[in-house]
Parts: sequence; C-alpha cells; structure tokens
Amino acid sequence: MSASGELATVLRAWRERLTPQAVGLPAGTARRTSGLRREELAVLAEVSADYIVRLEQGRASAPSAQVCAALSRALQLSDAEQDHLFRLAGHATGGGRISRIVPASLRRLVERTGDRPMAVFDAMWDLLLWNRMWAALMGDPSELREDERNVLWLHFTRVADCNIHDPGIRDAFGVSMAADLRRSIGRYPDDPALLRLVERLSERSGRFRDLWQRHEIAEHDAATKRINHPEVGSLELDCDILSTQRGDLRIVMYSAAPGSESDGKLALLAAIGTQRMRVGP
Repeated sequence: MSASGELATVLRAWRERLTPQAVGLPAGTARRTSGLRREELAVLAEVSADYIVRLEQGRASAPSAQVCAALSRALQLSDAEQDHLFRLAGHATGGGRISRIVPASLRRLVERTGDRPMAVFDAMWDLLLWNRMWAALMGDPSELREDERNVLWLHFTRVADCNIHDPGIRDAFGVSMAADLRRSIGRYPDDPALLRLVERLSERSGRFRDLWQRHEIAEHDAATKRINHPEVGSLELDCDILSTQRGDLRIVMYSAAPGSESDGKLALLAAIGTQRMRVGP
C-alpha cells in the first residue's frame, strides 16, 4: 500500500474509534458510526471538512507538520501513532530534521494546566500546542496562518509583539532568539522548514539579517517579562522555558509571584479571558 493509501486508512480508523463523549461532544442519535464524524474531527483539528475527506480518500497526502500536530491532538494519538502519522506525511525525524511530535503525556499536561499560560514550541520556535490561558494572555494563535505561528516571524516582521517591551528589552529578545535559531541550524542542518524560515526572515527583516550575520550562538533562556494586556492591564510575569530530552521541544510557561498584583490579574484573566478561547492548535 502507498503512503497516501496507508495515511487515508489509519486516519479513518483513528477517527472511527474515537467516541464523541471522549472529546466532550454529545453522542446524539441516528449516527452511522459510534466514532466521530468527519465534520466533528474537522472542527476539533481546525481544518476544513473537505480536507478531512480528501485525506481519507487519498487525494491529499502531504499534510503539514502543524496539521499533523492538530490531528494528533484531536484524535488523541499515542506517541507511536503520532510518529507513524508524521512519517506517512513526510515529516520523519532524524537525518538532521526537527521533531514536531508532542508526546501524549506532554499534551495532557498542557491541556490540564488551566491556571497558567503554557505552550509548546519545536526547535525552530514554531508553536505546536497551547492552552486557553496562553490564548487569553498572548492572543489566540488559531487566528494566525500556520506559517505565522513562529516566535521569530512574529517578532521580526510585526510592528509590535503580543508582549509590549520597551526598545531595550525588545532588542535583547531579538538578539537572543536569533542566536538560539543559529544554534538550532547547527543541530538540524538539513531541515527544509528551518532553512525556509531563515530565508523568509532574511527577505523580510533587515534587523534579522544583521543579527544572522553575527553568527552568535546561544540558548534562549528564561526571563521576567512585562506584558500589557488590553483587558487586565500591565503584568510582570516570570517566563520559564523547559526543554524536553526527547524531541528538543520547548515548553514555555508564565507565572507570577503568589499574592502579587500580577497573580491577581492572571486569576482575573482566567475567569474572564478564557471563555472564548480554545485549546490549540
């Protein structure tokens, strides 16, 4: 069987084994199958129902890494199943390529951490997964195109970050991120998405080109950030960055000192700011 045929077969099987109750949907009546409908999977993965149909019919055989991550989350795939999906879609790791697989245990951690903003990034700072508090604090990433869900792209190509920094902090952040990306290109020299990101950034941002030509290498580290939120005002938050031993993922989480004004504002944001947000992607 071809890769597209196998991809179509396993996606259909994974969809049909997942009950509506398992993803918080009503079972309803008059269902042809006990599993999810294609339209329901499309909503959960935030892709079109037509695209799900084409995948299951073998007419679309190369979903992007971010679509694979979305399908993995929506279908609640195990680590082995995620690895199989990514390989069938042409995103096999190894050989100098970045892993974009979020382990099931890490996915559960992010989804169940409801009171602190948390997100998962790959080694080139593409956003793979986030919780509702992250969307409430930083803006809903689902409103961005897939190729815009990257920290460096947002920083170097937009007038302002979702974090409102003073010029000095913004400059230091850009220096740190460019040096971290240079470190990643040494670890994954043959990853086409990473090479394309560097090319796109160099075309769009003179500041990035200048930093890239310095050839500085460093790991982006934790910091204290001041965020100006439109609903709750200014917050001073600790930004912690954890790296996974497997897959070289970066887990970013914001928190505030217990009892502080910013801690109270995070609690307020949890109450009023997450009602319209979805876990992503």
